[in-house]
Amino acid sequence: MATYLSHGGQNIQRSERRDNALVVATVDGVSFLGRAADGRWKEDRRELTGTHVSALVLEPLSGTLFAGTHGQGLYASTDGGRTWERRSERLVSQHIYSMNCVQAGQESRVYAGTEPANLSVSTDLGRTWTLFPRLREQPAVDTWSFPAPPHDAHLKNVGFDPRTPSTIYASVEVGALLKSTDAGATWRLLPVPYEDVHRVAIHESAPGHVYVSTGKGIYHSEDAGDTWEQLTDQSMRVGYPDALIIHPDHPELLFTAGAIVWPRDWPKYQTADPRIARSSDGGRTWEVTGRGLPEHIFGNIEAMAINVWQGGYALYAGTTDGDIFTSDDGGDTWSTMISGLPAISKTSHHTRLASFRGGPPPEPVKLRAQEPHQRPKGRSPSLE
Repeated sequence: MATYLSHGGQNIQRSERRDNALVVATVDGVSFLGRAADGRWKEDRRELTGTHVSALVLEPLSGTLFAGTHGQGLYASTDGGRTWERRSERLVSQHIYSMNCVQAGQESRVYAGTEPANLSVSTDLGRTWTLFPRLREQPAVDTWSFPAPPHDAHLKNVGFDPRTPSTIYASVEVGALLKSTDAGATWRLLPVPYEDVHRVAIHESAPGHVYVSTGKGIYHSEDAGDTWEQLTDQSMRVGYPDALIIHPDHPELLFTAGAIVWPRDWPKYQTADPRIARSSDGGRTWEVTGRGLPEHIFGNIEAMAINVWQGGYALYAGTTDGDIFTSDDGGDTWSTMISGLPAISKTSHHTRLASFRGGPPPEPVKLRAQEPHQRPKGRSPSLE
């Protein structure tokens, strides 16, 4: 068994015991890491070199591993990633940002989100694809965009209601959070207060509770997306949250990670200066869990994953510097698991940050002191 760490793919892995393998999506292929008997990790091999891999998804029934790439389409492997076959010829775009899969009875559905923002599904393990054309039939679709060239919005994340695989959530960066209750035939816009939606997280034991990370903080809905309250704002240490994970056995235990400020402000501060935060009460309060991490992390944390087994779990966080940090105690303490990998990065963030190296020391970012971070407004969420 392996855990998969990628910007736009799966981020939760259950296993009978702790996985001793981590498969990582990087800007130079897929890195296969192994954990030795002494606990040390090393890179065993790298596949799909020369491709910027954005998303990794394992389809569980067939054991097929999918790798979505920026600009080179989608690849599939049936032998644990040793050989790969191109399976994206019928996709409308070869720029894959996000992937996910869900079981609907005996049918396995694999989803691919692209740039420009579109979503397609395959029910034959990627050999053919069906586009959801009505996803773009939104009143404000002409306003969907992204700050960096070529300024096309992308479909950043795909999630499902655990009660029914036909209910799909799709986040557009930047533009919208969309929901379908009929397996993608029709879509409606959800009223998230801020349209830069990064991640969607839903817990199987509390499926009406939906969490999203956005460019202005984390929001929560108790009614499957009809109404929202803001849990964090940009005064939190993770001012630009991206990664968002709910522990699969504990619906009130959440983790997020991201930069201290928006990417547009990285040139000013010459760093992303990210951190990881944890909430044990469904997002009402948050604490930074940085013990053991470097005092200053230059590159951004752009991928996060959790491996859960009976009696324990491990967290992984990957950066645009090619570092992976891990925690075995719920985020209380962290260690550097491995360094020197190719960047784990969304599109060009790694090159943008690399351009700051050798410049002046990072300028301190002044935020309101608030530790632990309290919800900025609104009533308390309840997961009962």
